[in-house]
Amino acid sequence: MLQRDFVLEPADTERLANLAGPFDAHLRLIELRLGVEIANRGNVFRVSGEADVAARAERLLRQLYDEAGSETFDEHAIHLRLGPDANDAASTSSADYMPQDVAVKVKRGTLRGRGDNQRKYLHAIATHDINFGVGPAGTGKTFLAVAMAVDALNQSRVQRLILVRPAVEAGEKLGFLPGDLTQKVDPYLRPLYDALYEMLGVDKVARLLEKNVIEIAPLAYMRGRTLNDAFVILDEAQNTSIEQMKMFLTRLGFGSTAVITGDLTQVDLPKHQKSGLKDAVEVLHGVEGVSFTFFEARDVVRHPLVARIVNAYEARDAKDSQTGSA
Repeated sequence: MLQRDFVLEPADTERLANLAGPFDAHLRLIELRLGVEIANRGNVFRVSGEADVAARAERLLRQLYDEAGSETFDEHAIHLRLGPDANDAASTSSADYMPQDVAVKVKRGTLRGRGDNQRKYLHAIATHDINFGVGPAGTGKTFLAVAMAVDALNQSRVQRLILVRPAVEAGEKLGFLPGDLTQKVDPYLRPLYDALYEMLGVDKVARLLEKNVIEIAPLAYMRGRTLNDAFVILDEAQNTSIEQMKMFLTRLGFGSTAVITGDLTQVDLPKHQKSGLKDAVEVLHGVEGVSFTFFEARDVVRHPLVARIVNAYEARDAKDSQTGSA
């Protein structure tokens, strides 16, 4: 890790406050998006990180400081200027790239990723606007996404949390469900609720739902919306159609983060229908600004037997595919 020390000239407290943002929010955003650490005392700065990324962060800070004398920054302005730099930084990742450790503060303490894939997943969510977490049950895809969403909400990086899930039964027909829209969708979003309760507590979740800070949105009701300053989680994305996935991905507005989670081995769509998640992995892989984290059986953090069950099904599927192609 390289440290770069530099001074922003001329010394100007108002310009410096504009650059840093309220409670250094702009500096923290740059840290998360570029994967660096920024420390400063007045206009004397130190940036720590990989050599090329640290140099990019220094150039960005100098540019922002120059502009801070004539323009008042908000988070939207910082997001816009971060776009190309963040995408370039993301493109430096590789199989042996060790991501910056991301610690998430939640009600029960500080949460960190277990294993390389979870750490890469957390870092990807912190540094990308659209993120895919694909893998078997029990690997923490949804739980970690909710943790990052709650942290963003607590730090005021977003104004609301939107939970989305396609209403597709897992091989069962439940018929018509009673109640209003939220009550009808509740059974499908129970895993997200469970994670929220653990992060925030039942009472606070209820208050935030009442204030519409946390919003429950069926996937079918997302069309036509533009989501600004929001953290959006699409769970069970393997059960989306190609059209639904495209519609969801194009809802993203300024200052928003989207996390799409799913397990391609548990698709509940009709046999002839291709999963929107599988299609998105094929179409968007390699697109700058979009991250993919692929979990494996070794990443399962539930009962040890779950990992063995996942391995057994994967072995059976691999054997069936070989038999079919023979």
